Amino acid sequence: MVGPDGVLPLPWLREALDEVLARQRGHALLLQGAAGDGAFEFALTLAQAWLCEAVHGPRPCGQCAGCRLVQSKSHPDLNLRLPEEMAVALGWPVDVKEGRKPSRQIRIDEVRGAIDWIVTTPARGRAKVLVLNPAQTMNHAASSALLKTLEEPPPGARIVLCTGEPSRLLPTVRSRCQRIVAPRPGAAQAAAWLDAQGVADAAILLAAAGGRPLDALDLHRAGLAGSGWSALPRRVAAGDPSAFAGWSIAQTLDAMMKMCHDAMAASIGGAPVFFPRPSVPVGLRLAPLDSWRRSLQRVRRHVDHPWSEPLLIDALVAEGREAFAVAAPERGDDANRLDTLD
Repeated sequence: MVGPDGVLPLPWLREALDEVLARQRGHALLLQGAAGDGAFEFALTLAQAWLCEAVHGPRPCGQCAGCRLVQSKSHPDLNLRLPEEMAVALGWPVDVKEGRKPSRQIRIDEVRGAIDWIVTTPARGRAKVLVLNPAQTMNHAASSALLKTLEEPPPGARIVLCTGEPSRLLPTVRSRCQRIVAPRPGAAQAAAWLDAQGVADAAILLAAAGGRPLDALDLHRAGLAGSGWSALPRRVAAGDPSAFAGWSIAQTLDAMMKMCHDAMAASIGGAPVFFPRPSVPVGLRLAPLDSWRRSLQRVRRHVDHPWSEPLLIDALVAEGREAFAVAAPERGDDANRLDTLD
């Protein structure tokens, strides 16, 4: 959100923010964008702009009483609905019942509470803003409960559904919202922003994060350096599971999937996406790589299973080592063609 200095949390939000404030008149917006590009920050900044009490100048100003209340996470006319697990991680007020694990869903009772709240009169007279993020974490019952409010909103209500996966929302929810695509920075702007945050090897970590700067910043804050990322394919090829020491299964799977993708691309003459070109093995057979990819996908479908993490990582690294050890046949042999893979 915008602080007292009036500076946007992410510099690439301004143009899109001004356009939404000038042109959008709908009460319900479907904000489509990835968290790693700042979609959630955009939703919060937009909510702050609607609640800003400044008379002149750009909104949000960051200095008025309304902006200060948003900054303190205590504005009476802002209702943010996040899964409990995310709210705890981000430091937003949440009441998790003792003895119960924080939920990863936006539950129906939370949506019903938000509906009861939004029909009341705004405390400060500007608007009432409800932000649901990520909206696809609403289960079917919660989404259905929201439909009537989306269709017949009370005066002054603004509802923002922030999602990176709109296809997972009910069609009836999507049809009742005006869709906005959250801004995404170009590679140069994203790398410059990362440099300003003190991220070394910004270009490498930006590629590692699929071009999403906030995800790249998270990698940096987790202690991953560009050199460490670049070395991962070599360490997997050597069968070294210690490369993933301290990583979660989800993080390990993400890195391996990217590694496997780049190795497959390089094996058919394509350019790697996530790793620097010199660190990606070339001249490998596609069939063993594809077998490794399928294993990684099977595990990812059950990522919340109570795995023995060291044993699982050892097994996945061993399969990766085997895939990286199999050279492609000589030119002219069609065994490395994609259409030979079942």
